[in-house]
Amino acid sequence: MKHARRWKLSAAQRADMWRRWKAGQSLHEIGRALSKDHVVIHFLLARHGGIVPAARRRSRRVLTLAEREDISRGIASGFSMRAIAQRLSRACSTVSREVARHGGLPQYRANQADQQAWESALRPKPCLLATHSKLQEIVASKLILDWSPKQISGWLKRRYPKDQSLRVSHETIYRSLFIQARGALKQELVKHLRSQRRIRRSRHSTIHGHSQGRIVDAVSIRERPAEVEDRAVPGHWEGDLLRGARDSHVATLVERHSRFAMLVKVPSKDTAAVTAALSRNVRRLPATLRRSLTWDRGLEMAQHKNFSVATNVKVYFCDPQSPWQRGTNENTNGLLRQYLPKVSTEALADQHDEARSGSRGHPVSRIRSDGLLYPFRISCIPPLCVQMNAS
Repeated sequence: MKHARRWKLSAAQRADMWRRWKAGQSLHEIGRALSKDHVVIHFLLARHGGIVPAARRRSRRVLTLAEREDISRGIASGFSMRAIAQRLSRACSTVSREVARHGGLPQYRANQADQQAWESALRPKPCLLATHSKLQEIVASKLILDWSPKQISGWLKRRYPKDQSLRVSHETIYRSLFIQARGALKQELVKHLRSQRRIRRSRHSTIHGHSQGRIVDAVSIRERPAEVEDRAVPGHWEGDLLRGARDSHVATLVERHSRFAMLVKVPSKDTAAVTAALSRNVRRLPATLRRSLTWDRGLEMAQHKNFSVATNVKVYFCDPQSPWQRGTNENTNGLLRQYLPKVSTEALADQHDEARSGSRGHPVSRIRSDGLLYPFRISCIPPLCVQMNAS
């Protein structure tokens, strides 16, 4: 007879599970470390949407376990409530209510009372979207239109500038989708997120595992000039390689200052093909717009030196497993995946033209450096905002 699967973890095991999850370990790795099946780990993580629950802390005003033990000893010694309260420097009513709440004089036990008080103190704060029906309806209607939580949050600030009750952060929207126990937004709305994940993953996690090679003479992103960070000077780019169906590939380049985006079709992910296609297109740009390129650790840019010689553009690489360091390009790729799904590069150009004509009518976000977000329709994109180039 098989034993039932044990789902529960001790407090130390739960803390270790969340530490490993934040570090980017996979479900199987965490399961092996805790001697649990990966299904158990996923179940426990999914209950909280992959988000580490806030640590509970005792209020400084409540009775401590040591004080409850003093109360128990005082009762056993026959002291009055007032005498026990004076020894603890507490109000007499505080001690009398404590004793009455946990069985009275004959049955009061310090450990049991302390545990009961800790459990009864758990009163989760209601979620904003669960208590505000109008705001909930607005957020759900925008999610159905494939708006991102950040777009919705920015739009609400502009649409209702004087109504503070109709404000919600993008993090609250994400948590309401991932943590279904909140009862605010239906889980079906998750499919309208660009990632379509039902659980939050650590930014340190990777889908394909560790890279099997290394880039020779890679210059770290930490050596980039300071002017790249503040976006004040145009000509600094971020790039990545997207793979579609039937072994098709598209390189994406986004200029940090203007958010100008270029899509470059490449015949394969081979580094020679990628660098050659990028070089041909980058050389068409004015010299003032060719300053630097920040790339992920993908081996498609292993021949970055050839690219730099051909274009006079310095190449910098993100830290290992840190694609978020080129966030502008990552956000752009998310938009492209939403409006131009994983199809072959032959169909990509057609879908690009369709999107430019506004047939889908979905909002696209432009994010300023101050975090404000301005949604507008694809049909309103100026001709130079997105450019499709063939290799």
